Amino acid sequence: MPPTADPDAGHAAGRSGAGRVRGGAARTTGGRAAPMPPEERRAAIVAAAIPLVAQHGPAVTTRQIADAAGVAEGTIFRVFTDKQAVLDEVVRTVTDPAPDLAMLEALDPSRPLRELLTAAADIATGRLRQVWSVLGALRTFESGPPPGAGRRPPSLPLEDPLLVRMCRLLEPHADELRLPPTEVARLLRALVVAGTHPRLAGGHAMETGQIVAVLLDGVRRHGP
Repeated sequence: MPPTADPDAGHAAGRSGAGRVRGGAARTTGGRAAPMPPEERRAAIVAAAIPLVAQHGPAVTTRQIADAAGVAEGTIFRVFTDKQAVLDEVVRTVTDPAPDLAMLEALDPSRPLRELLTAAADIATGRLRQVWSVLGALRTFESGPPPGAGRRPPSLPLEDPLLVRMCRLLEPHADELRLPPTEVARLLRALVVAGTHPRLAGGHAMETGQIVAVLLDGVRRHGP
């Protein structure tokens, strides 16, 4: 039977630190969690779970998640089969590129090149830092296989939509670039990945301004 919207009483509402989906349950005047469609309830629970998973890994409890989401613990099991299903959905959510794509689509390509690249790098680094924190916590604390292990991974698209959008953003600036927009977009992505990964960056994460400066200006001193 498909899950139905739940009116269960909630605990003290918490605000998610996920940044991508807002968590916390809306309240009725009587202090009960307001009814929500199942998909909205799932999204709110996942949003509340993301920072907890980043902190505790798979040791996070459903009680902690419920408290952060502002719902009764039983509410979680109305829309998820078990805690592992919540962890799987957390991983799927933080690795979903759709929010980044929407933000890239909203950028104005007529902005100055450095400003445009900085805005694009800000979008990419925000998601990747969250990805590294969640996946790192799950791999650090877990004793069994990671969430989703044993399942066939989804096939990757032949064209990365994020790269395609970055290329389109850079096309109006092609005359300012020594390399084709496609190559510049790939280099930007490579710097963002390396600069935000805890191990690759050696504990010294690169700021977006530094990433863009290396991409556009290199590391060699320029003459007067």
